[in-house]
Amino acid sequence: MKDNLKYVGKDISMHDISEKVTGKMKYAGDMQLPGMLYAKLVLSDVAHGRIIKIDTSKAEALAGVVKVFTYKNSPNTLYNSHKWYVGLEVLEDEKLFTDHVRFIGDRVAAVVAKDRYTAERAAELIEIEYEDLPVITNPEEAIKDKGYTISRKEIECGIPEEIINRAELVFEDRVETPKVHHAAMETHVCVAAPATGGEITIWTPCQVVFQVRLITAEVLDMPLNKVRVIKTTMGGSFGGKGQPVLEPVCAFLAKAVDAPVKLSLDRTESILATRTRTATIGTIKTAVDQEGNILARDIHMLVDTGAYFTNGDAVSMAMGKKAFRLYRIKDQKYVADVVYTNTPIGGACRGYGSPQIHALSEIHMDNIARALSMDPTELRLKNLVHPYDADPTGGPALGNARAIDCVTKGREAFRWKERWQRPKDTGRYVRGIGMACATHGNGYHGGYQDFITMSLRMTEDGGAYLNAGIHDLGCGTVTTMKQIVAEVLDIDVDRILAPEADTLVSPFDIAGTQASRVTFVCGGCAMKVSEMVKGKFIHYASKIWACKPEDIKMENGTVYKDREKDQKITYGEMIIQIQKKFQDDISETYTYTSPANPAVYAANFAEVEIDTYTGLVSVTDVLAVHDIGKAINPGFVEGQIQGAIQMGIGLALTEEIKADHKGNISGDSFSKYHVINAPDMPDVKVLLIEEGDEHGPFGAKSVGEISTCAIAPAIVNAINSALDINVTSLPVTPEKILKALKSKQKRQQSETILV
Repeated sequence: MKDNLKYVGKDISMHDISEKVTGKMKYAGDMQLPGMLYAKLVLSDVAHGRIIKIDTSKAEALAGVVKVFTYKNSPNTLYNSHKWYVGLEVLEDEKLFTDHVRFIGDRVAAVVAKDRYTAERAAELIEIEYEDLPVITNPEEAIKDKGYTISRKEIECGIPEEIINRAELVFEDRVETPKVHHAAMETHVCVAAPATGGEITIWTPCQVVFQVRLITAEVLDMPLNKVRVIKTTMGGSFGGKGQPVLEPVCAFLAKAVDAPVKLSLDRTESILATRTRTATIGTIKTAVDQEGNILARDIHMLVDTGAYFTNGDAVSMAMGKKAFRLYRIKDQKYVADVVYTNTPIGGACRGYGSPQIHALSEIHMDNIARALSMDPTELRLKNLVHPYDADPTGGPALGNARAIDCVTKGREAFRWKERWQRPKDTGRYVRGIGMACATHGNGYHGGYQDFITMSLRMTEDGGAYLNAGIHDLGCGTVTTMKQIVAEVLDIDVDRILAPEADTLVSPFDIAGTQASRVTFVCGGCAMKVSEMVKGKFIHYASKIWACKPEDIKMENGTVYKDREKDQKITYGEMIIQIQKKFQDDISETYTYTSPANPAVYAANFAEVEIDTYTGLVSVTDVLAVHDIGKAINPGFVEGQIQGAIQMGIGLALTEEIKADHKGNISGDSFSKYHVINAPDMPDVKVLLIEEGDEHGPFGAKSVGEISTCAIAPAIVNAINSALDINVTSLPVTPEKILKALKSKQKRQQSETILV
């Protein structure tokens, strides 16, 4: 990893920041195409049932309605929106429109009309009669029903059961995590338009254009090259737009009416009918010795994938893999049971299972520390992985794992020992501190295919053009790629063009923006193709100047021979000479396969204040420490972490999509679903551990998902420590806190009577 970097490691503004802050940026929802029609979905208002009768006559009779679609006049193709490459075997159970609804929010019809108002009015006129079917919303009930049980996944190393059975100290916990909404500012939206020749073009703020193309082509039975997908500017996703939800529907509607169609959802529809974070019920059993060394561990996760399968298996395995890469545990077993429920669909959500598994393991670690009368940081330091440890399950090596640094440097910066040792508060307002650790990955290497192709060309005016299937989710991906190219070529970032993904013109990328692969994998490709272009440029320049390649120096957009700096010329001037003499272009195309999947680590420290009269909790201080390898753009990294902390606080304290026994959802709008707002945010301090990784571009590793994985358990641990309670059901609402305090009071009174 270089230290004398010019562009990498610098705070460079996002490429489109000016357009965004001035309101000039156009999103998919702003698009207007000639002759464009508007679509409105009709969603089920029962949690489980079969359609006996659906009457669309009143809607069809409304002036301005073009057509109404249901299961009767749409493709009957089964698909799985989680499938992102050809050959991936997944359970297929989704349809565009269904006659067997599985949750409140299931798609049953769509109206296409000349304007949005008419489409909305017509949708209200559709009359549907259902045969009610049994409703199961509790995953613990679902696992007892064979019709709701999907799969079981297991990972094991060593002999955990034998060790736990003979151990003197064994601790157990149960932790619940809820379904949550991604809460991106931009709700789900899509525009599709047919073209001559049978093609269809889709504009979408998605995370994987080639996945959208694949699913759409399969559902509509079209050749892949007849489906063009253009990634639009995105107003947030966090995984919520990682699977094609609207795109196949919108494409079908546009093709069926032979006109451009816009399909957009309001907030309630986005909460109900898209994707949620997967809910879990986890149980954990750990054997330790008197000094706190972990001897063995057994984990079981009950995974609620919702009404459709989507990524139920994948997320359950992702949770399991993380369980083996944080602590040195030679003997461990992980089991996950995946079940359906009649609730909104589970899918990708920032961290992809890591927040759930770490909520379980890290709340549990604090309970072990409390039972052993140990400082929670000391317990972790005894057991955390070391740099270059092996994965005990045979997975990819952990790389330069700096988990220990995160804790040691973090607790010093947070003044942990001083705060931990101070006497506990006894008044109405009580303060406490907590911490937690987490790990995540860098792409799919070791599990799935993970490669990307990029083309880079140096232009005749001294600029550069990077053609790649990249997706900027608003976090600075485009600028990050440009910084990497700029560093290799020594060219100003503003001289580089790097458009976002378009399946018609972008080279293929198998996975897009998911699995925390962008900086590590896509950035690795950008660095490699830049080095290839630089090598080609130097090769020809040395021939023109009749010198050795090592004598060619590239500096700030100019090139010269060593010791002849006064005779330098611009890159563009040299390229023109190369074209004239050799009739060649200074460009390269390269397919980069991810070489590794090192782990990233974080330690979060939090202080909370609890009002013991009301149970309300305020998070007053946060320190997020991250093993990032190298920050390509520190400002982007801090922004990612601060936003992730906001999401994690919500997971810990306020956010939940909750279904009652009939499947009715209690958090289907922002008046009922409570995200953490700016006035409730603490000052989030960030400390980066930049020790580099040999496989990352300039040593960089991921941060986008790991940044939301440790904060929720850190907050829960702070609450439990401050109040001497053990709440393990998230979110930790005021009601749960007051209930725990009441139980504690009764227990203390009983103990006093016994004495």
